[in-house]
Amino acid sequence: MGLLLAPAQEKVFTTFGLQRGEFDVLAALRRSGDPYTLTPSQLSATLMLTRAGMTSRLDRLEAAGFAERTLDPADRRSFRVRLTDTGFATVDEAMTAHTANVTRLLSALDGKRLGALDDLLRILLRALDG
Repeated sequence: MGLLLAPAQEKVFTTFGLQRGEFDVLAALRRSGDPYTLTPSQLSATLMLTRAGMTSRLDRLEAAGFAERTLDPADRRSFRVRLTDTGFATVDEAMTAHTANVTRLLSALDGKRLGALDDLLRILLRALDG
């Protein structure tokens, strides 16, 4: 299902100059609450991503002005990643567009079919959880 939806989702994210993975990083920072900062390790764990993968995403987000890395005041050996004002505005707009897109895609299903899809997805999730 995710593979079928991916092109429609990517189209939304590229409108904001983002790839899906970059959106995920910004969304994780946004969900973290004020002051919208996490360590790269926290982000990697949250998104189940390797350190190398996270570093490349952070490099792109920092170059675009959506996030910045700063020294951790509590531990100057490590960094924190902070959502910039531009990143905050962008992720909020992208989330609104993403939600509208998902709503549009699911509108093809009536209430009964949407309920059946929900039931089937729950069964699949339970099977994946073991």
